[in-house]
Amino acid sequence: MSPITSRPAPRDRRQRVQAAATGIAILKGLAALGGRASLSQLARRIDESPAKVHRYLGSMADANFVIQDAATQEYALGPEVIHLGLAAMRVADPLRLAEAPLNRLCHSLELTAFLSVMGNYGPTIVRFEEPGLPVTVNVRVGSVLSVLNSATGRVFLAFEGDGALRALARKEHQQSARATQSNHEFEPLAAQIEKEVRTHGVAVVRNLYLPGISAIAAPIYNAVGKVVAVVTVLGSTGSFAADPHGEVANALRAEAAVVSRALGNRASNEEG
Repeated sequence: MSPITSRPAPRDRRQRVQAAATGIAILKGLAALGGRASLSQLARRIDESPAKVHRYLGSMADANFVIQDAATQEYALGPEVIHLGLAAMRVADPLRLAEAPLNRLCHSLELTAFLSVMGNYGPTIVRFEEPGLPVTVNVRVGSVLSVLNSATGRVFLAFEGDGALRALARKEHQQSARATQSNHEFEPLAAQIEKEVRTHGVAVVRNLYLPGISAIAAPIYNAVGKVVAVVTVLGSTGSFAADPHGEVANALRAEAAVVSRALGNRASNEEG
């Protein structure tokens, strides 16, 4: 004869769900306040009574989810929250998280869409999606793109223009200047690219990197605000509005923000 097990009453289940929701609200409130706050600040933040918040904080302190400073009596996020955050960051893979957004961009806009990361030799395509009637281009997974002339490279240069990347861009500029006998200087060009991309949140190129092709690219940020990948759409020039304020650019920014939020980027979460 099988043992009789009793199921919790609906009221008990609701109480547990409400308790979990309150605990989550407290942790999120602490995070929003910079990871540290007094009891009264935290209670005001989540709109609960100090007495109720204090009870929850006591239980959370027992489990090391919060700690209390003995000198100031302030509460702070504890070591268990740090472990959870590190675990979440380990599984936050932009390549996996961008798969669905890339598919949506490709098929809703009927444009080629791809994801790039910074490799040893420059911006490198790691995922590539084509619509039913693709445009013939000579880039594929593994292709290394121009820093100065591709929309993808310009996003990396504008937001993550460190020494190595800037050196790549400068080398490209020098080679182009010799080939075209141009006397345009590198620094003004780099500053102009950075200003335009940061102002619009996307980079747009028309017939620059690939003849007859226009492209728009947008950054993907991780939890600490670093650009870890760039999502790009491209198509025949004239077949879509290659405009930083157009429908395609808006869709691209929105999908890039989806991936950034999944990676824990708070700024993208607030915008979305």
